[in-house]
Amino acid sequence: MIGSVLLAPSTKANYDLMYYLKGAAAGGICCSITHAALTPVDVVKTRIQIDSVKYNRGLIGGFKQVVAEEGAMALTTGLGATAAGYFVQGWFKFGGVEFFKINAVQAMGEEKAWANKTPIYLGSAAAAETIADVFLCPLEAVRIRSVADPEFCDGLADGFTKMLKAEGVGGFYAGLGPILAKQVPYTMAKFAVQGSAAEAIYNSMGKSPSDLSSGQNIGVSLASGVVAGVAAAIISHPADTLLSKINKVGAGGDGPLFQRLGNIAKEVGFVNLCTVGLIPRCVMIGTLTAGQFGIFDTVMNSLGASKFHFHNPNA
Repeated sequence: MIGSVLLAPSTKANYDLMYYLKGAAAGGICCSITHAALTPVDVVKTRIQIDSVKYNRGLIGGFKQVVAEEGAMALTTGLGATAAGYFVQGWFKFGGVEFFKINAVQAMGEEKAWANKTPIYLGSAAAAETIADVFLCPLEAVRIRSVADPEFCDGLADGFTKMLKAEGVGGFYAGLGPILAKQVPYTMAKFAVQGSAAEAIYNSMGKSPSDLSSGQNIGVSLASGVVAGVAAAIISHPADTLLSKINKVGAGGDGPLFQRLGNIAKEVGFVNLCTVGLIPRCVMIGTLTAGQFGIFDTVMNSLGASKFHFHNPNA
């Protein structure tokens, strides 16, 4: 029933509830697939961030260490939480960006919106990501705990049960501050840079999205997604390191969340916050972001939805 409704075609100018549902579904699918596929990279990245003394051989060396000590299946640790968490996050993130972006354009008018594309991207991404992270945070807490301690749980449901018993509901949201600090700037950069990069590619070709085939537009999304992913990874990396460490048992000592975060930041140091694990994260996020925009466009096309693009009314 839901599938048949989503497959109903959307007219080009009809950005209604059904369009937003299709955007949300496409976002959930693209985020779930890409994050799940990169789980092995994320496992190694998280290990490097949590224990850089032990895992000090870079990305490839980290892979070899994990496999040698724990077996190849250790690289899939947290896969269930990753796939479920990022489907939910992608649903609200991509669906929310489309919703806030289109409504901003409709409220401002095309000419004013065209002149304010970047602020619209930034505001839409910040609002959508904040909502998405409230739903993502519990699943991300279980994922990070299971990666940091492979003996912690036997799956997503077991991890939820153990965390709830040991720490209560608050345990699921211990990382909400850093996850917002990581994800909101990351998503703002991701959508704003991708939009600007895609526009630059179209301008260099002397074409608009409507002049190209769906395959060519997906190619533009992939190329601009790589640029956006690397930029977003660099901007959000310090908060990502804090998030990885705050979910480790005993990290930062006792006391309120922000006191613990401050303790971790002092222990690690600013340079290390910005650089430890950065290269594998750039590889991961650059690949992931390109894949997300490519899959998003593909799914939207499959669902019969014509993706919204900013339009210069004076062109």
